[in-house]
Amino acid sequence: MSLLMRAPQACASWFWDLEDYAPPGLRSALTVAARMSAVLRKHDLLQPTTLEWHWFVPALGGSVGKSSVELLRPLDDDWTVRRVEELRPVAFPEAETSGFHVLGTGEWSDADGARHREERLVELTVSAEPLGLSADVAVFHDVWGPFDFRGSPHPAVHRHNAPRLAAALRELETVLGVPAEPEDASARL
Repeated sequence: MSLLMRAPQACASWFWDLEDYAPPGLRSALTVAARMSAVLRKHDLLQPTTLEWHWFVPALGGSVGKSSVELLRPLDDDWTVRRVEELRPVAFPEAETSGFHVLGTGEWSDADGARHREERLVELTVSAEPLGLSADVAVFHDVWGPFDFRGSPHPAVHRHNAPRLAAALRELETVLGVPAEPEDASARL
């Protein structure tokens, strides 16, 4: 069985400023997350299982709690919107969420082409800030690049995985109508 190492921080990430794509707010952010996760699911990169977010109170200047919910229904379903609102901390009725993480599993291929499921292979974050929506896709594993974390080339692993991620990113740009902004130079596949 292969062991896939995970970096403590994103190895690469892509950012979309969606201010002109959709209005701010929870329902809008969940609709965007549903559309984006559908693309990632199609490429076997993210099968959403959990929605996770922090609550904050602007007047207090920080987080007052963290919530998560198992995704029993689609992200943009009315139930999901209601469930997020119901999980607001009772002690902080003015608490807000500025966005959330869509978590789940994805598939990667080893050098022999064997497929493996991995928790949090690709992470999707959607911000519901009042100033405008944004989204971020991040990867934390070495299967997307031509070298492993030790610096050894792994062309077969790269060939089995990177084209799928690149195709998903291109499709996300088409769906969103906005080009992705790689958050570092290594994020260009």
